[in-house]
Amino acid sequence: MPIFDNFQDYNVGLTGPICGGFDISPDDDSDLVQVTRAFMVSGAGDVSVVLKSGATLNLAGLTSGVLYPFRVCKIRATGTTATGIVGLV
Repeated sequence: MPIFDNFQDYNVGLTGPICGGFDISPDDDSDLVQVTRAFMVSGAGDVSVVLKSGATLNLAGLTSGVLYPFRVCKIRATGTTATGIVGLV
């Protein structure tokens, strides 16, 4: 029996709940499979990101389990020390 979804007729937007996710392996060259709505880390540390706008940011001292609402198209290996990074969409 399929799971009932009360919200199946609603459009997905940035203010709605997260509907999916994927593991991220930091890479200096490759873009992510899709732009994130947010990301989380399971091992605290720094994360170097390229935003959807093309700007590069070095986010220092991120805490595990916190939702970081950044529209990211790449997480760079150079400058990233956090582990267990998950992209949320």
